[in-house]
Amino acid sequence: MLRFFRRPKALPLRAPAQRVGLALSGGGARGLAHIGVLKVLEREGIPVDFLAGTSMGGVIAAAYASGLSVEYIEKEALCMGRLRNLMALMDRSLPRLGLFEGQKVQEYLAGHLGDITFDELKIPLALVAVDLETGEEVLLRSGRVVDAVRATISLPGVFAPLRLDGRLLVDGGVLNNLPADVVHEMGADIVIAVDVGAKIGDLPRLLEAEKKRLPLTQIPFIVETLRRTVGIMEGWISAQKLAQAKPEVLIKPALSEDVGLFAGFNRVAECIAAGEEAAATWVPVIRAAVGDSSEKQGHEDEITG
Repeated sequence: MLRFFRRPKALPLRAPAQRVGLALSGGGARGLAHIGVLKVLEREGIPVDFLAGTSMGGVIAAAYASGLSVEYIEKEALCMGRLRNLMALMDRSLPRLGLFEGQKVQEYLAGHLGDITFDELKIPLALVAVDLETGEEVLLRSGRVVDAVRATISLPGVFAPLRLDGRLLVDGGVLNNLPADVVHEMGADIVIAVDVGAKIGDLPRLLEAEKKRLPLTQIPFIVETLRRTVGIMEGWISAQKLAQAKPEVLIKPALSEDVGLFAGFNRVAECIAAGEEAAATWVPVIRAAVGDSSEKQGHEDEITG
């Protein structure tokens, strides 16, 4: 059953013609920082008119767009931060198309999103996936939201791809991990992009830690290696995408280097706090961006830098 939790009404801070788009990147457990960003935007009365997300950013974006309150999303994240609850969602699928089948994850998502469709959402939403057979970026904006979320989290090698509407879909981070361009195309005048991507410099530490693990406990490191391999590609592509999209605000939460795909789900509160802290420092710039255009121009260099 779909559960709705009323969010407080935000006070308008901008002219009606200016619409705000929020783009949330992928990043595994690091994506929990998006919850902190949403908390700050709500607290400051900054409305969100469009949402786009990839992978974990897509999970948070879909939950918020469906009407779930940020308080509820935070509470659920803290619950899933317990290793036992998280591992209950991992259904191994070897030797198929990924380490995990993903059916249990989809059932979990359906328990919160139900059968809600994109047309029924409180906020217009786009989720990013990639067609594994054609190599095309796919924007998911119709049908059941839970299916689109399952597609955007299908990290190659980790979760099996999802067959949807004749396409074989994997994680959108393969081509667009931070869809700032997507919310702009949806109609946003002001784009707030939140980048939680990990630094490539984390990899040596991962390999050093891997040597200390017994063979049967290697799966988390196999997953992290896959994630970081894709992350190298994501980093280069995201840099090019951001140069083209030029979001008015680019928030980069300061997350610990050892928070990755699975490593870090037991540090939910820390990740959320990092998102809050990063967003809070940008509040004056965001207010200027959604307010008077002359104020926005004065901050242009700082925002795009």
